[in-house]
Amino acid sequence: MAGKFTKAKAEQARLKVGLYGGQGSGKTLTALMLAEGLAAIDGKRVAYVDTERGTDFYTRDIPERTCHPAAFDFDAIYTRSIMEALDAVRTLDTSVYGAVVIDSITHLWEAAREAYQGKKGPGGQIPIQAWAAIKRPYKGLMTAFLECNAHAILCGREGVVLEKDEEGEMVVTGTKMKSEGETPYEPHILGRMRNCRQKDGAFHVELFVEKDRSGTLMGKTFVNPSYATFAPVVRYLSGDTQAQIGSLDDAAEKDAAAIEAAEEATRKEREALVSQIKSAMNNAATLDALKAAWSLTAGKKTKLGEEAYSALETIKDVRKSELLKAA
Repeated sequence: MAGKFTKAKAEQARLKVGLYGGQGSGKTLTALMLAEGLAAIDGKRVAYVDTERGTDFYTRDIPERTCHPAAFDFDAIYTRSIMEALDAVRTLDTSVYGAVVIDSITHLWEAAREAYQGKKGPGGQIPIQAWAAIKRPYKGLMTAFLECNAHAILCGREGVVLEKDEEGEMVVTGTKMKSEGETPYEPHILGRMRNCRQKDGAFHVELFVEKDRSGTLMGKTFVNPSYATFAPVVRYLSGDTQAQIGSLDDAAEKDAAAIEAAEEATRKEREALVSQIKSAMNNAATLDALKAAWSLTAGKKTKLGEEAYSALETIKDVRKSELLKAA
């Protein structure tokens, strides 16, 4: 088995970023500036999955928008359909698009849940057995996001983390991206954004990097982030094609096939062993030969299975009777 390991190497060719925060925290503007910079590396365009028409004002020149007064140039689809978003990312033409933004992933997760039309519990809760089917298209979107050969950015709304205190009461203990539970852990970089008031009454945007697999930005806070904020990580990307690992469904299909093959091999091995023991007992001409034939079952009761073992035991008793009579 050790021979299946290979020397580890860097195959992250495209940056995957998650940004979350409350309304007005600068997610969309930051995502556009980041995507613009990333796409420009290869002279390509930006694709944007917009679930709330949040990009409309960014298609116009606005001189008062001092960080980026010129209109952003990108292509968009406007949808809250999880299936449309999945198809858009899966079929993304990476010869044209160098970066894709999904904004907001919160709406798409809600769409995946709302698509469930089955029976619900007394309080309207979705039954546990239904969640696997609900999550399937969403997890497909996450796989497409991580594996597409383009830089990719997720924007999500901010939710709260609730935990029980010492008295068993639920209290807010932190913040998180409002989405399927594993989503924030998927990108290479995860940042929490907020709009902060300065002493003079003006506002600025802050990005706190909660996770950075490169270790370059981890734990740092950036004011008014832009593409330049993330550029230090970009230099550590390598290769021309994004690494692939496959979806959980793909893995489950492979595992099921492997398990089925292993079970078939075990069945054939058991049948061959039963046939060998049965033949040896039927051909035994003496009690000693019968005893030797039966010894082939030693330590193999579990392998033979209860039914086959009982059948062989019956044959042994019948043959023993026959041999005693013949004597």
